[in-house]
Amino acid sequence: MDTINIRLAQLSDAEDIATFNQIMAKETEEKVLLPDVVLAGVNTLLKNPSQGFYIVAEIDFKVVGCLMITKEWSDWRNGVFWWIQSVFVKKEYRRCGIYRSMYQFIKELANDKEDVCGFRLYVEQDNNIAQETYRVLGMTQLPYLMFEESKFN
Repeated sequence: MDTINIRLAQLSDAEDIATFNQIMAKETEEKVLLPDVVLAGVNTLLKNPSQGFYIVAEIDFKVVGCLMITKEWSDWRNGVFWWIQSVFVKKEYRRCGIYRSMYQFIKELANDKEDVCGFRLYVEQDNNIAQETYRVLGMTQLPYLMFEESKFN
């Protein structure tokens, strides 16, 4: 496989990221997302880096994966957790080290930021492949459950 290039996403990546989000929602949760809403959401984050950011993975200048980082303040740690979300790698590039490369990239970014105290993510309970990947990279499962009340349902 050719060299994997990881970089911060730019506005020009918004369509790819939005498409990946739609594919991921269908694959993981059987949800169909509204394309215009997703694209607007991606663009909003790209234009507001204080809220978070995206990174993309490229092979031969073609975007093949992405993930989103959002920020959560921890008063217990007097620091910021980076939440890893919207992880997607195109099927033909899975299990090739793309996520590992993206994770390493965000770890290197975080090393330059004193306020970042760690990373968190959530994963579907039956997504054993992803869970094993996260464990291999050094993440540990926490004893929390996630709850939600969506204003849009």
